[in-house]
Order: sequence, then C-alpha cells, then structure tokens
Amino acid sequence: MSDTRRAYEEYLVAQVRMGREEAAIALVELRGPRLMLHATRLLGNHEEAQDAVQDAWIEVFKGLKGLRNDAAFPVWALRIVTRKCAQLIKGKQRDRSLARALAPVLPQVIEPPPGVSRDLARAIADLPAGQATAVALFYIEGLSVIEVSIALDIPVGTVKSRLSLARQSLKSALQGDHDA
Repeated sequence: MSDTRRAYEEYLVAQVRMGREEAAIALVELRGPRLMLHATRLLGNHEEAQDAVQDAWIEVFKGLKGLRNDAAFPVWALRIVTRKCAQLIKGKQRDRSLARALAPVLPQVIEPPPGVSRDLARAIADLPAGQATAVALFYIEGLSVIEVSIALDIPVGTVKSRLSLARQSLKSALQGDHDA
C-alpha cells in the first residue's frame, strides 16, 4: 500500500474516532475490499467471507476508540477479520465433511488487486490457504512479517515458513507457465 494511501487511512481512522460518519463510509470503501479478499482467502467462500467481514466491521467500529495507534489500523482490522473467520470455521467444523460430500466446491471469481496479474493471482489461489494468505498479506498488502503474524494470530516463524514454502511453489508454478 502506498504511503499516501496509508496516511489517508490513518486520517480516516482519526476522523471516525471523532464521530464523522462520512469518514466511516470512506474507511469501509478504502479498507473493505482488502478485508474481503483476506476473509475469502481464509474461508474459501465469498458468502461466508461477507458475513465475517460484516461482523468484523461492527467490532472494528465498537473498538476503534481503544486503538492507540492509527497506523496499526490495517493489521488490527485484519486480525479481527481473521478471528471472525476462525469463529465461522470452528462453528462449521462438524458439518464440513458432510457439506463437502453433498455440494461441489465452486471457485469464487475474485478480481486480483491492481498490479497483480491473473496468472499470479491464480497461482496464489492454488496455494494452501495458510500460504496464500501469508503471501497476499506480505507481498500484495505490503505488511511486514511481524504484521502478518499479528494479523493472522500466528508466530513469526510460522509466517516465515509459509512464505518460504509459498515462494518455492509459486516459482515452480509460474516457471511452468513459461515453459509451456
């Protein structure tokens, strides 16, 4: 994310904290698509991701006054979305095997973010969920390893491991595209 966009987001967070409704709308428009992509990567289902993000926004706006550093907002919001997704997964774990047997899994069509080719987006989507999410947050969202760790609520070493494995898989997948 560009420095200008981050500064604008910090400004919006401060404005929302002061009770400006138009800033809240602008913040949702700015950060919402990225949170939706994150939730979709974690859940693999667009409708469930929408539910998780909607619930997350409620928690975000309720807890925003407690956020001490406006610059931490993206990671803080991602962590809330991650936890909402985990709650959804936990609640549906028992029914998951039955649902897989009864309904075919259809890929969700999601436009890749600006600057990301469809081939790269497809290769990332083919990675295991944990690797895909770590790669997207680190490379596409521009978060640091520590920020990815916080957003996903996992240890830094796990982030590094997932990034390393993902880089190897992406290299193989993308080189395979050029060899064909």
